[in-house]
Formats: sequence, structure tokens, C-alpha cells
Amino acid sequence: MKLLKILSSVILIFIFNQESKAQNNKNMELATFGTGCFWCTEAIFEQLKGIESAISGYSGGTVKNPTYNEICTGETGHAEVIQITFNPEIISYKELLEVFWQTHNPTTLNRQGADVGTQYRSVIFYHNNEQKELAESYKKKLNEAKIYNEPIVTEISNYSTFYKAEDYHQDYYNNNKSQSYCSFVITPKIEKFRKVFKDKLK
Repeated sequence: MKLLKILSSVILIFIFNQESKAQNNKNMELATFGTGCFWCTEAIFEQLKGIESAISGYSGGTVKNPTYNEICTGETGHAEVIQITFNPEIISYKELLEVFWQTHNPTTLNRQGADVGTQYRSVIFYHNNEQKELAESYKKKLNEAKIYNEPIVTEISNYSTFYKAEDYHQDYYNNNKSQSYCSFVITPKIEKFRKVFKDKLK
């Protein structure tokens, strides 16, 4: 009898946890951003509280199931992006936009540093009208305030399709910190990001 009570308690706890997870998943929303090389974008956003996942991939192009080599030609129309699953009760879309605009240069057309091409463009793919309005309003306010020396050229487009990048691109920075691009380009960027947004880190 005692064993049955213990088993019943374990089962009830398991069911409760599963229901909680299901409820949390219902509350999750998507955001899709491009800020240049997706290795860097992913490494930044996955550190924020409220982010369940940040997946590197391709969006905004015309070719179905593109490969990384095809993307690099600049002929598919895709941008390197990350697709974020986030909990809006912990971090809002507006806060994500704040991180988006402060962690790359949104005034350089189709370029971030030494990375040049339409695949490296600054872009927001909105998933609903609320995201569109927030992104456009934020961009307008930044331009009006002349936060940057040049106008913001960030593309704000309707989301259509996301293609997950090859497995070796996922969590690239954490798996390749000693690689030269990671140590010389991404690490300094992350160090600056962590200082500015320390209150939003996991």
C-alpha cells in the first residue's frame, strides 16, 4: 500500500510537470532576426533570460532548402538569421529589438564588418502585425533621434519560411571558441554585450 502511494505521488508529479511544460510552450512566441553572421547573432541571443532556443538558419530568399554554399553566393536572396523561441512573460519583443539594434551596425547595407553580401544584411522578419508595428516604430524613433551617424537600413519584412542551417552551424561559437573568427570577432562583441545587458542574462 505504501509503495502504491509513492508511485501515485511520482505519477502525479510527472503529470504536473508535463502539463506545466505544455502550458509554457503555449506561451512561447517566435522572433526572426538577421544581424550579419548568424554565429554571432545566435551566441548573443541565446544568453538572454526568457529565450528557450536560438537556431541558426536562412530566411527571406527564393530557393527552397538552400545550403550554406548556395547562400554564400548571394544569389538565393536569403539572409543568415536566427529564429528565436522566447517567453514574452520573461522578455518582451521590444526588449529583443533593443538587443537587436545595439549588437550590430544597422546602418551598413548588406555588410557587417568584413562580412559582405546580401546574406549579411540587417533584417527583421516579423511574425505578426504587432511585431511589425513595434519594429517600424523603434526604427523610426532611432532615426529621428539620430542615434547613429547614418540612417538605419534595416529591412523589416513579413516572415515566410525559415530553413534551419546545417548542424555544424548550430551553437557554433560555444563549440569553436578558439577558432580565429570566434576569438577575434565574436568574443569581443559578446564581452561588450554582457556588460550592457547584464541584467537580462540567464
